Amino acid sequence: MPIAHDLTDTVATDALSTGLIAEIGLALAPAPRVIAGLDGLRAAAGTDLGVSPWITIEQDAVDAFALVTNDHQWIHVDPQRAASGPFGAAIAHGFLTISLSNSLLWEVAVVTEVQAALNMGVNKVRFPAPVRVGSRLRMQVSLAEVKDIKGNGVEAIYHLVYECEGEAKPPCVADMVMRYYG
Repeated sequence: MPIAHDLTDTVATDALSTGLIAEIGLALAPAPRVIAGLDGLRAAAGTDLGVSPWITIEQDAVDAFALVTNDHQWIHVDPQRAASGPFGAAIAHGFLTISLSNSLLWEVAVVTEVQAALNMGVNKVRFPAPVRVGSRLRMQVSLAEVKDIKGNGVEAIYHLVYECEGEAKPPCVADMVMRYYG
């Protein structure tokens, strides 16, 4: 698996499993916040939605992304050479980091009772710090703005701030634009 989730992300939550989980001392990952339809989005505007679970960025994921994007720069795909480079390790592509936003958003919040959800793009993307291969990453999500649009829909802007465990600067900050139709 290229991107490794914590064990708790994949554990079943039936009664038997829950007892076993407690017995071995694991904690379940929180369920995503459920936002009910367009009215739920409007009501949630201006609020923090939460933080995704930690994921580990593995070299396999970076190599696969390099293959798809044809970006084989040594700082990403040559861990031995990158160890003596400016960051002391291979780093993930910035666009790999931002591409995780959809899956991490669904870990934080899901919108139900809509006919369609469209990703319209990402505004104000910045990569202030590197994501070193092997580091753990998560994403803080707030619903910055919701406005009505034509066709019985709303445009939602999610403010995303990534966090790399143990690092002071965020590796990515962006505003994700989604449209939902009821």
